[in-house]
Amino acid sequence: MAGSRFLNTVSGAALSLAVAVSGGVVAAVAVPTSAYAAVVSNVVVNGTGQAGSDAIKSKLTIQPGRSFTDADINQSIRNLYSTGYFSDVKISVSGSTLVVNVTENQLINQVVFNGNRKVNDKKLEGVVQLHSLGPYNEAQAQVDMQRIKDAYAQIGRADVEVSIETATVQDNRINVAFVIDEGGRTKTRKINFEGNNTFGDARLASVISTKRSTPLSFLTRKDIYNPDKVRHDETLLREFYNNHGFPDFRLISTDVDYDEEDNSYSITFTMSEGDRYRFGDIGVASTVEGVDIETLKGDIKTRSGKIYDADDIQKTSESIAASVSSQGYPFAQVNPRGDRNFSNDTFSVNYEIDQGVRAYIERIEIVGNTRTRDYVIRREFELAEGDAYNREMIARAKRRLEALGYFSEVNISTQPGSAPDRVVIVVDVTDEPTGAFSIGAGYDAEGDSLVVELSVQERNFLGRGQFIRASAGLGDNDSQIYNFAFTEPFFLGYRVAAGFDLYRAYSASQDYYTYAETAGDIRLTAPLTDELSSTIKYVYQKFEYDGTGDWQNPNNLSPVFQNLINGSPWTVSSVEQAFNFSSVDNYQQPREGVLANLTNTVAGLGGDSHYYSLTGKVRWYQMISDQADIIGSLTARGGLVTPFDSNLNVFDQFTIGGQEIRGFKQNGLGPRTVVQGDALGSQYYTTISAEANFPLPGIPEDVSLRGAAYLDAGSAWGNAVELANTAVEGTDFALRASGGVALIWNSPFGDLRFDYAIPFAKEDFDETQRFRFGIANTF
Repeated sequence: MAGSRFLNTVSGAALSLAVAVSGGVVAAVAVPTSAYAAVVSNVVVNGTGQAGSDAIKSKLTIQPGRSFTDADINQSIRNLYSTGYFSDVKISVSGSTLVVNVTENQLINQVVFNGNRKVNDKKLEGVVQLHSLGPYNEAQAQVDMQRIKDAYAQIGRADVEVSIETATVQDNRINVAFVIDEGGRTKTRKINFEGNNTFGDARLASVISTKRSTPLSFLTRKDIYNPDKVRHDETLLREFYNNHGFPDFRLISTDVDYDEEDNSYSITFTMSEGDRYRFGDIGVASTVEGVDIETLKGDIKTRSGKIYDADDIQKTSESIAASVSSQGYPFAQVNPRGDRNFSNDTFSVNYEIDQGVRAYIERIEIVGNTRTRDYVIRREFELAEGDAYNREMIARAKRRLEALGYFSEVNISTQPGSAPDRVVIVVDVTDEPTGAFSIGAGYDAEGDSLVVELSVQERNFLGRGQFIRASAGLGDNDSQIYNFAFTEPFFLGYRVAAGFDLYRAYSASQDYYTYAETAGDIRLTAPLTDELSSTIKYVYQKFEYDGTGDWQNPNNLSPVFQNLINGSPWTVSSVEQAFNFSSVDNYQQPREGVLANLTNTVAGLGGDSHYYSLTGKVRWYQMISDQADIIGSLTARGGLVTPFDSNLNVFDQFTIGGQEIRGFKQNGLGPRTVVQGDALGSQYYTTISAEANFPLPGIPEDVSLRGAAYLDAGSAWGNAVELANTAVEGTDFALRASGGVALIWNSPFGDLRFDYAIPFAKEDFDETQRFRFGIANTF
């Protein structure tokens, strides 16, 4: 009898736990400290309906004939509540019988959403946890309403109101309706910066992800206020200053004001920049016996006299760690030690190599990814399960994941493993949209006409990390351009990008012939360093010329082009090898760094062309004024093509014009026939351009509208096309030059550029074009 009284006391404690859990709050259970044990011979379940008694018994930790304690009763109650099917659970003992009394939650017949227009049902269904045929739980309903509010906050509707309605139907089932009042769209009306003396407001506005509201913000949604996004902006500001010479930068406060009448936010970032430093003495030291320090000096990216850059310190640490690991010290870790010299504002760094903790990676856990496949994330790690844990290699993987552009946030943390020398790596990512549909404008160089283009692009196709782009363009003169591109970034499991391109263009812009090109290529790109890669490509091209009108009249069309029409179609089979270098800080709007390309082409693997060509481009970006956000750039281009036999075809030579020297038509300068004026292209070319890019006064940075002023110069000369007694001019080197201004708009429809240039050095036979409109190109 004493045991029975004890168990009834425990039942009361368990009941108090049941009430606490059903209210959505988990409380500690006050149970007697005595550890009496008891035994029952059978279990009786009362109140079961949809859930059978056997299903309830399976959740109990108490079995007939086995002793149990108060802890078993408490755990059994927890197990039953965890199913979500019960609103009340009581367990008691009557003689030798364990009595389980339950009250079931109602089952959900249907879940619907009312009032939602901006977020569709499918997305909301993925947000809430209540679902058809599942149990209805008031606590879960409250959680789901908050999740719906969070989903609306992501699209700038933080003042959304959500309520819930239920209607009972037959057999203890209910219909659940989430009633949504979407409210108005929340905007970011102002973004202010205080304490910034070195960098202007426009420069800092380009750094953060939150943008000020503009008439086109409904397309980009970059003006949506989100507290998590603002916290990310704080990190971006810190990183920006740390990477531009300010190791003592502090973000003092971030103040957010909400205007109820306007339903908008104003954000003010208050900061202290500190002094700007340059790197001083740079050294490497090691406490690990056997490490060859001399071989590590090539890994150093922080140079004395260079502006302090925290990112260069991190990259150097990662590079040294990789080299030390390759020397046979996988556990070594690199600790950069900084020493400020306040008298001359220098920051000395000594990279100290120490023997790290001997720990191994037990497993790598991927969480948070709702779209991107696990293997796409794992392959960015140069470490795997069982490898030695290396802090710098983990940091390198984080940078690579962030550089993919698939995630809005990447966090990597460690947890203890199953043994003291085991570590669990937890990779927590948040997927972001990677697809794009755009309506833009381009320029058909061959057809010399404007083309309106529709394109669809996906950078993370089916979550596999693959790139796909398809576009179609139509323009005047019946111009047509079609493109399709596909890239697999990890071909056969190696860090080698493989892909192919398909291209089709047609134009009837010429007076006496139409022109069509069909082309395709397959390519492989392998990284040589973090900034340098090499690409090898096989290209097949087919050119078709069709005469129109009185094309056989030599006064209208030169014998050179009549020969192209008579011999059509023409094919070119070639192999290209290219080196590509990039150190720019941002591809969309570079402000610092270098882009360079060197391409070798050999044609003659079949087809009608047999030649070797070499082309190169390099563009250097440098800030002219940090305060005014003025970007300077210098661009140099050049090329030569030489035949393996006696001559080249017209389509083998270079087409130079408005893309390289603005103010001229495409193919508007260089050799051409005297009588007919047919452009032949050139065997050689060289150009140089200087440009200053700046924000327009009075135009918010968030509008993404900038101006530019530039000077272009260069020449296209030489001819290896068989002339057949045709007079030609422009084969000698002659300098062309122009100056102009541009309006550049990073629009929701693509990067558009409007140029107006005036040639001030040209030949009489050159064809000019002062106004040009097309796609903005950083290279």
